[in-house]
Amino acid sequence: MNDFFLIAIVVMVFLLIFQIAKASEYVSILKGEDKQRKQTNRINGFLLITFLILGLIGAWWCNDLYYSKTLFPQGSASFEGENIDTMMWITIVICGIIFFITQVLLFVFAFKYQESDTRKPYYFTHSINLELLWTGVPAIVLTVLVVFGLKYWFKFTSDAPKDAQIVEVTGHQFGWEFRYPGVDKVLGKKNYKLTDAAHNNPLGVDWTDEASHDDIHTQIMHIVVGKPVKLVINSQDVIHDVGLAHFRMKMDAVPGIPTTLWFTPKYTTEEMKVRTGNSNFVYEISCDQMCGKGHYTMKGIIIVEKQEEFDKWIADQKPEYLKVDEILDPLAKVDSASARTVAEVTLIK
Repeated sequence: MNDFFLIAIVVMVFLLIFQIAKASEYVSILKGEDKQRKQTNRINGFLLITFLILGLIGAWWCNDLYYSKTLFPQGSASFEGENIDTMMWITIVICGIIFFITQVLLFVFAFKYQESDTRKPYYFTHSINLELLWTGVPAIVLTVLVVFGLKYWFKFTSDAPKDAQIVEVTGHQFGWEFRYPGVDKVLGKKNYKLTDAAHNNPLGVDWTDEASHDDIHTQIMHIVVGKPVKLVINSQDVIHDVGLAHFRMKMDAVPGIPTTLWFTPKYTTEEMKVRTGNSNFVYEISCDQMCGKGHYTMKGIIIVEKQEEFDKWIADQKPEYLKVDEILDPLAKVDSASARTVAEVTLIK
């Protein structure tokens, strides 16, 4: 019913505009086309100035109303993201100034230089200086912004610090999977041909690789505040995109081509609850690339915590290798720190 009324309102608006246009034609015939055109120009000029003033007031009002609901007031939740915020502000200021100047000139000129019997228009075919000005200046400004953007991009896609925490992120329609290396600090090899969720191997881990025997597979990402974390990103089906809005990071997840990025979290989840005034706050990992009909549901949770909290959590996790074969189930209660060693002993027997 609501849709019907909405359609009816839209149709009535179009009919009203059509009737006004027809009425304007009849008035121009009665008054004389030349006189009516000039009168219409004056009205349109006044309306343009009115629209300019109301538009600027509306833009300021919307900014005042919704700015606090954006991610800007909280600041970047990663140290590397601070540079992204700086670039964002510089871009907004430059584009904002240009937008303000050009829009004011557009509407003011339309009002000031409307048709007049006392003013003769000046025509010119081209101006080399003007062409250089409006081509050269934007090109220089954009080049500077691109150079700084590439500088920051190369930084957090370059080699991570040696002490960085490693987390593998795998995207699929429509969810995220996370894998951590064990005590050996090395992720086991994977082979897409081995992917078999029905038999406890949704990531296609190669269990013949000993480095995989102590890897941890989870549905929630846990990372340590103040410690660099390197994400090794994969996709199992289509192109996804790891979106980390709070950390000001994102990276494509491409099938068959692992990608990486690294950053250093600034605030724990609990600290962000205080900063945002939201007791239900959680860091999210979203998919920022349209990947299918369930794209909007593709979200994951990230928990940023202190080192001792992370150590306690990781110690309670069971390596995925121990879940694969029922023969190894009795070993589930073994401390995960020695799980790989136990698994190797069992295989030798």
